[in-house]
Amino acid sequence: MEEAAGSEVSFCLQKFTITDDSKDDHEYEEVPPDDESSLQEEDEDLAKALRTIEEQAEDAQILASQSVLTSEKSVSGVPGAMDDFFCNFLVRLGMSRTLDCFQTEWYELVQRGLLTAKDIESVPTVYIRNQQLEAENMQLKKDLENYKHAANKAKEAFLKMQKERDFHRMHHKRVVQEKTRLICDIKRLKAHYASYEPVLKQLTEKYQTALRQKMLTTLEKDRAVGQVADLQAALQNLEPGCAIQMPVTKVGHECSGMKWLEGPTQKALQKARQQKILDVESFPSDPVKDAEKTSKREPKDAEVPIDIQVTTHMHPEEYTQCLKYGEYKLSSVLKVHNFAVSCLASHPRKDIVVTGSDDHLWKMWALPDGSIIMTGEGHTDWLSGCCFHPSGTQLITSSGDTTVRLWDLAKRACVLTLVEHTQAVWDCSWHSCGDFVASASMDNTSKIWDINSEKCKYTMYGHKDSVNSIEFLAFSNIVLTSSADKTLSLWDSRTGLRVYTFYGHLHSCNHATFNLKGDLIASCDSSGMMKLWDIRKSVPVLSVDAGPHPANQAVFDHTGQVVALASGDGSVKVLQVESGRQSSLRGHSGEVHSVGFHRRLKLLLSGGADGKVCLWK
Repeated sequence: MEEAAGSEVSFCLQKFTITDDSKDDHEYEEVPPDDESSLQEEDEDLAKALRTIEEQAEDAQILASQSVLTSEKSVSGVPGAMDDFFCNFLVRLGMSRTLDCFQTEWYELVQRGLLTAKDIESVPTVYIRNQQLEAENMQLKKDLENYKHAANKAKEAFLKMQKERDFHRMHHKRVVQEKTRLICDIKRLKAHYASYEPVLKQLTEKYQTALRQKMLTTLEKDRAVGQVADLQAALQNLEPGCAIQMPVTKVGHECSGMKWLEGPTQKALQKARQQKILDVESFPSDPVKDAEKTSKREPKDAEVPIDIQVTTHMHPEEYTQCLKYGEYKLSSVLKVHNFAVSCLASHPRKDIVVTGSDDHLWKMWALPDGSIIMTGEGHTDWLSGCCFHPSGTQLITSSGDTTVRLWDLAKRACVLTLVEHTQAVWDCSWHSCGDFVASASMDNTSKIWDINSEKCKYTMYGHKDSVNSIEFLAFSNIVLTSSADKTLSLWDSRTGLRVYTFYGHLHSCNHATFNLKGDLIASCDSSGMMKLWDIRKSVPVLSVDAGPHPANQAVFDHTGQVVALASGDGSVKVLQVESGRQSSLRGHSGEVHSVGFHRRLKLLLSGGADGKVCLWK
């Protein structure tokens, strides 16, 4: 009976077999190894279920063999009585009346003594063994039913997983086909776009050339108009008895800080403008100026002055000498803020420096002792830029709170807040006449603000990413911007239009600046690369790799022969433009965020993430 039960269990287990996938009629596409991970997990789960069933069958066989051994031992040790055996047999069969008759007759014979000891001896072992085997056989049948039930469940799960596998394979095949189709479409679009590349490049070059010619023509025109005005004023002075007295009317703004630069030509030009003796009908008209004259103006709007570009021979001789290579040494260190110094600016006329920090404050310090003069509170986020008015009486600051604030230093208070930017403002700059402010923002735009009317004059669109710095060319209407889109741009502040774009950086441009003469631009990017650009040729004339740390700011000294670079490695790089030699000045314990030259004291200033300002003399 044991053998029969075992054979049924083995037959049940052998009957449940897993078919090989190779015999399936479905055609499957080869799946890459990365996509077969889910199918392997399903096969592993199925194998675990089958191993569990086999282990349960083995445990049942072991228990059955143990029960047989124990039953044999009990039979041989405790033999059963004959009458008990028959009684149990009749009870199991339900023969109650036969049981009553058997007990009556059996006990009567025992009382009479008709049954001998041989007749009432123990039941033979074979009968008891048969009963035990019969009970075990019933238990094995129950176990067999349970195993059949488990095998059916495993079969259903296996079939379900096969269907899911087929579904996922078909889905994967559709995704692969869609991917192939999209790749073909992309290649077709790339080829179509490439066919337009030469035409676009040619049109872009023509556009840039036209803008350059327009800018140069405008500059030449302004210069010619000034010369004609000068000549007419001289003729009026030479003609006897022709002095014409007319009321003086202010039609332009005098650039503060320019009186010491005015020569006879500039004075005559200013006098001619005030007396309105320029005969504009004899010369071609300027469309920009005509539009400004015909348009309705606000009473407080300021007029953009005509370009009066400074030349290097106009500076006093004592300021034209640059330091020799390697002569900068650390003079002193000032602990000015508890947080990083993000920007600094030198006063144009006094030995004063202003620093801005991540602690939302700006502070004014006396040089070289470092005594504090003034503290400005009002911004609600980190300061990103600061710049003195050309007269030194006002200060402009930009911040991460999206505002630009104008501070009156005599009143020690903020007198104007400009709030049209939608994201953090990175930098700000004054026009040389002191009536206009430029700002650059993370919202991809830069703005020209009229301080007199307290309004935005122009919003300059064109950059495709954050505008990181902005600067006016001294005594000019040209604006320079650098952007995270890896480009530099020149703008005309009179029209708000882009004049030219410089391409060449491979990473985000963090800062760009003019030299005082206005013929060179220094720019730096987030990879530490610094470039010097010739504005007239529109090409880089020098590239210096100061990486791999980012370069945060670049600035020329007043001679234009030295460039200082704030580096992310905690040093200030000093570059000699003519020789191309470079040196490193180390004095900060963290990243250097800003640098600047103080002209009167002949100092190089640097501000770092350690909250300190280092003075290099």
